[in-house]
Amino acid sequence: MTFYNGGQATPVLKGVDLQLGPGELTALLGASGSGKSTLLSIVGLLLRPTGGTLEIAGERVETLSDARRTIFRNQRLGFVFQSHHLLPDFTATENVAFPAAAPAGGISAAMRRRARDLLVRVGLGDRMDFPAPRLSGGQKQRVAIARALMNRPDLILADEPTGALDRESADQVLALMREVNQEDAATFLICTHDEHVAAHCTRRITLQDGQVIATPLARPPSLNAKIPNSPDH
Repeated sequence: MTFYNGGQATPVLKGVDLQLGPGELTALLGASGSGKSTLLSIVGLLLRPTGGTLEIAGERVETLSDARRTIFRNQRLGFVFQSHHLLPDFTATENVAFPAAAPAGGISAAMRRRARDLLVRVGLGDRMDFPAPRLSGGQKQRVAIARALMNRPDLILADEPTGALDRESADQVLALMREVNQEDAATFLICTHDEHVAAHCTRRITLQDGQVIATPLARPPSLNAKIPNSPDH
Protein backbone atom coordinates (compact mmCIF):
# COMPACT_ATOMS: atom_id res chain seq x y z
CA MET A 1 0.00 0.00 0.00
CA THR A 2 1.51 3.28 -1.14
CA PHE A 3 0.26 6.82 -0.57
CA TYR A 4 1.08 9.67 -2.95
CA ASN A 5 1.42 13.33 -2.07
CA GLY A 6 2.55 15.82 -4.67
CA GLY A 7 4.02 13.03 -6.77
CA GLN A 8 6.04 11.61 -3.88
CA ALA A 9 5.38 7.98 -3.01
CA THR A 10 5.24 6.85 0.63
CA PRO A 11 4.99 3.07 1.08
CA VAL A 12 3.06 2.15 4.23
CA LEU A 13 2.47 -1.59 3.90
CA LYS A 14 5.31 -3.54 2.31
CA GLY A 15 4.74 -7.02 1.02
CA VAL A 16 2.11 -7.94 3.62
CA ASP A 17 0.91 -11.55 3.22
CA LEU A 18 -1.65 -12.33 5.89
CA GLN A 19 -4.22 -15.05 6.56
CA LEU A 20 -6.77 -15.04 9.37
CA GLY A 21 -8.69 -18.21 10.17
CA PRO A 22 -12.39 -18.42 11.07
CA GLY A 23 -13.12 -18.14 14.78
CA GLU A 24 -9.77 -16.58 15.65
CA LEU A 25 -9.43 -13.87 18.28
CA THR A 26 -6.42 -12.03 16.92
CA ALA A 27 -4.50 -9.00 18.14
CA LEU A 28 -2.91 -6.74 15.53
CA LEU A 29 0.08 -5.16 17.27
CA GLY A 30 2.66 -2.58 16.30
CA ALA A 31 4.10 0.77 17.22
CA SER A 32 2.56 4.03 16.04
CA GLY A 33 3.24 4.39 12.31
CA SER A 34 3.72 0.65 11.74
CA GLY A 35 0.71 0.44 9.40
CA LYS A 36 -1.90 -1.07 11.74
CA SER A 37 -4.62 1.48 11.04
CA THR A 38 -3.97 1.35 7.30
CA LEU A 39 -4.24 -2.44 7.27
CA LEU A 40 -7.43 -2.35 9.34
CA SER A 41 -8.92 0.24 6.98
CA ILE A 42 -8.11 -1.94 3.97
CA VAL A 43 -9.61 -5.05 5.55
CA GLY A 44 -12.66 -3.00 6.56
CA LEU A 45 -13.12 -1.82 2.95
CA LEU A 46 -12.69 1.78 4.06
CA LEU A 47 -9.53 2.17 1.97
CA ARG A 48 -8.65 0.60 -1.39
CA PRO A 49 -5.21 -1.02 -1.59
CA THR A 50 -2.95 0.23 -4.37
CA GLY A 51 -2.04 -3.36 -5.18
CA GLY A 52 -2.44 -6.95 -4.11
CA THR A 53 -5.49 -9.05 -3.25
CA LEU A 54 -8.00 -9.20 -0.41
CA GLU A 55 -10.35 -12.13 0.17
CA ILE A 56 -12.91 -12.26 2.99
CA ALA A 57 -15.03 -15.36 3.63
CA GLY A 58 -14.15 -16.73 0.21
CA GLU A 59 -14.95 -13.57 -1.76
CA ARG A 60 -12.40 -11.37 -3.52
CA VAL A 61 -13.29 -7.86 -2.42
CA GLU A 62 -10.47 -5.49 -3.39
CA THR A 63 -11.98 -4.71 -6.81
CA LEU A 64 -15.65 -4.45 -5.81
CA SER A 65 -17.53 -1.36 -6.91
CA ASP A 66 -18.21 1.33 -4.32
CA ALA A 67 -21.87 0.28 -4.08
CA ARG A 68 -21.00 -3.38 -3.60
CA ARG A 69 -18.30 -2.51 -1.05
CA THR A 70 -20.89 -0.61 0.99
CA ILE A 71 -23.26 -3.58 0.96
CA PHE A 72 -20.49 -6.05 1.80
CA ARG A 73 -19.21 -3.87 4.64
CA ASN A 74 -22.70 -3.54 6.11
CA GLN A 75 -23.69 -7.19 5.81
CA ARG A 76 -20.43 -9.07 6.36
CA LEU A 77 -18.28 -6.89 8.61
CA GLY A 78 -18.74 -5.54 12.14
CA PHE A 79 -16.86 -2.59 13.62
CA VAL A 80 -15.94 -1.58 17.16
CA PHE A 81 -14.00 1.67 17.48
CA GLN A 82 -12.07 3.31 20.32
CA SER A 83 -14.86 5.87 20.49
CA HIS A 84 -18.18 4.05 20.48
CA HIS A 85 -19.75 6.34 17.85
CA LEU A 86 -23.26 5.82 19.20
CA LEU A 87 -26.00 8.09 17.88
CA PRO A 88 -26.88 10.38 20.82
CA ASP A 89 -30.54 10.81 19.90
CA PHE A 90 -31.11 7.06 19.71
CA THR A 91 -31.75 4.54 22.47
CA ALA A 92 -29.45 1.60 23.09
CA THR A 93 -31.85 -0.65 21.16
CA GLU A 94 -32.01 1.72 18.20
CA ASN A 95 -28.22 2.04 18.09
CA VAL A 96 -27.78 -1.73 18.04
CA ALA A 97 -30.41 -2.16 15.31
CA PHE A 98 -28.96 0.61 13.14
CA PRO A 99 -26.78 -1.54 10.80
CA ALA A 100 -29.85 -3.53 9.77
CA ALA A 101 -32.36 -0.69 9.98
CA ALA A 102 -30.47 1.94 7.95
CA PRO A 103 -30.53 0.06 4.59
CA ALA A 104 -34.15 -0.99 5.21
CA GLY A 105 -35.33 2.53 6.02
CA GLY A 106 -36.57 1.66 9.51
CA ILE A 107 -36.55 -0.83 12.37
CA SER A 108 -38.76 -3.87 11.90
CA ALA A 109 -40.14 -5.90 14.79
CA ALA A 110 -37.63 -8.66 14.03
CA MET A 111 -34.73 -6.19 14.08
CA ARG A 112 -35.89 -4.77 17.38
CA ARG A 113 -36.14 -8.24 18.89
CA ARG A 114 -32.62 -9.15 17.78
CA ALA A 115 -31.22 -5.85 19.06
CA ARG A 116 -32.83 -6.35 22.45
CA ASP A 117 -31.65 -9.97 22.61
CA LEU A 118 -28.10 -8.77 21.93
CA LEU A 119 -28.37 -6.14 24.66
CA VAL A 120 -29.44 -8.82 27.12
CA ARG A 121 -26.46 -10.87 26.04
CA VAL A 122 -23.98 -8.05 26.67
CA GLY A 123 -25.48 -7.41 30.11
CA LEU A 124 -27.59 -4.36 29.29
CA GLY A 125 -31.09 -5.79 29.54
CA ASP A 126 -32.01 -3.01 31.96
CA ARG A 127 -30.65 -0.26 29.66
CA MET A 128 -32.43 -1.10 26.40
CA ASP A 129 -34.48 2.09 26.25
CA PHE A 130 -31.84 4.43 27.66
CA PRO A 131 -30.64 7.19 25.33
CA ALA A 132 -26.93 6.78 24.55
CA PRO A 133 -25.82 9.81 26.64
CA ARG A 134 -27.22 8.18 29.80
CA LEU A 135 -24.90 5.19 29.49
CA SER A 136 -21.45 4.92 31.06
CA GLY A 137 -18.35 4.57 28.89
CA GLY A 138 -18.15 0.83 29.43
CA GLN A 139 -21.86 0.42 28.73
CA LYS A 140 -21.56 2.40 25.50
CA GLN A 141 -18.77 0.14 24.33
CA ARG A 142 -20.86 -2.94 25.11
CA VAL A 143 -23.65 -1.42 23.01
CA ALA A 144 -21.07 -0.95 20.25
CA ILE A 145 -20.15 -4.66 20.43
CA ALA A 146 -23.82 -5.62 20.24
CA ARG A 147 -24.20 -3.33 17.23
CA ALA A 148 -21.22 -4.99 15.55
CA LEU A 149 -22.97 -8.36 15.94
CA MET A 150 -26.34 -7.18 14.63
CA ASN A 151 -25.95 -8.49 11.06
CA ARG A 152 -24.10 -11.68 12.07
CA PRO A 153 -20.86 -10.61 10.35
CA ASP A 154 -18.11 -12.91 9.11
CA LEU A 155 -15.43 -10.68 10.64
CA ILE A 156 -15.44 -8.12 13.47
CA LEU A 157 -12.78 -5.39 13.34
CA ALA A 158 -11.95 -3.58 16.57
CA ASP A 159 -9.70 -0.50 16.59
CA GLU A 160 -8.30 0.16 20.09
CA PRO A 161 -11.68 -0.89 21.58
CA THR A 162 -10.59 -0.31 25.19
CA GLY A 163 -8.42 2.76 24.62
CA ALA A 164 -10.94 5.19 26.15
CA LEU A 165 -11.92 2.99 29.11
CA ASP A 166 -10.63 2.54 32.64
CA ARG A 167 -9.05 -0.83 33.40
CA GLU A 168 -12.14 -2.36 35.03
CA SER A 169 -14.41 -1.40 32.13
CA ALA A 170 -11.72 -2.47 29.64
CA ASP A 171 -11.48 -5.90 31.23
CA GLN A 172 -15.26 -6.29 31.05
CA VAL A 173 -15.26 -5.41 27.35
CA LEU A 174 -12.35 -7.78 26.63
CA ALA A 175 -14.08 -10.59 28.53
CA LEU A 176 -17.25 -9.97 26.51
CA MET A 177 -15.39 -10.13 23.18
CA ARG A 178 -13.69 -13.36 24.24
CA GLU A 179 -17.06 -14.80 25.29
CA VAL A 180 -18.63 -13.92 21.93
CA ASN A 181 -15.60 -15.37 20.15
CA GLN A 182 -15.85 -18.66 22.03
CA GLU A 183 -19.62 -19.11 22.02
CA ASP A 184 -20.32 -17.94 18.44
CA ALA A 185 -16.95 -18.81 16.85
CA ALA A 186 -16.94 -15.12 15.83
CA THR A 187 -13.74 -13.93 14.16
CA PHE A 188 -12.12 -10.83 15.67
CA LEU A 189 -9.19 -8.73 14.48
CA ILE A 190 -8.31 -6.29 17.27
CA CYS A 191 -5.92 -3.43 16.49
CA THR A 192 -4.05 -2.43 19.64
CA HIS A 193 -0.74 -1.28 21.08
CA ASP A 194 -1.67 -2.60 24.52
CA GLU A 195 -0.08 -5.90 25.62
CA HIS A 196 -2.88 -6.28 28.19
CA VAL A 197 -5.40 -6.43 25.34
CA ALA A 198 -3.21 -8.82 23.34
CA ALA A 199 -3.01 -11.14 26.34
CA HIS A 200 -6.77 -11.74 26.04
CA CYS A 201 -6.36 -12.90 22.42
CA THR A 202 -5.48 -16.35 21.13
CA ARG A 203 -3.20 -15.15 18.33
CA ARG A 204 -1.14 -12.07 17.57
CA ILE A 205 0.03 -10.47 14.35
CA THR A 206 2.81 -7.91 14.66
CA LEU A 207 3.52 -5.14 12.15
CA GLN A 208 6.85 -3.37 12.07
CA ASP A 209 7.60 -0.69 9.50
CA GLY A 210 4.74 -1.90 7.34
CA GLN A 211 5.75 -5.56 7.37
CA VAL A 212 4.35 -8.59 9.18
CA ILE A 213 7.04 -10.00 11.45
CA ALA A 214 5.03 -12.67 13.30
CA THR A 215 1.85 -14.45 12.23
CA PRO A 216 1.49 -18.20 12.87
CA LEU A 217 -1.65 -19.55 11.15
CA ALA A 218 -3.80 -21.85 13.27
CA ARG A 219 -6.78 -22.53 10.97
CA PRO A 220 -7.90 -22.31 7.30
CA PRO A 221 -8.24 -18.65 6.35
CA SER A 222 -11.44 -16.61 6.43
CA LEU A 223 -9.34 -13.58 5.51
CA ASN A 224 -6.50 -13.64 3.02
CA ALA A 225 -4.67 -10.39 2.28
CA LYS A 226 -1.64 -9.90 0.07
CA ILE A 227 -0.36 -6.36 -0.32
CA PRO A 228 2.90 -6.01 -2.28
CA ASN A 229 5.75 -3.55 -1.87
CA SER A 230 4.57 -1.37 -4.73
CA PRO A 231 1.26 -0.78 -6.51
CA ASP A 232 0.11 -2.96 -9.40
CA HIS A 233 -0.26 -1.20 -12.73
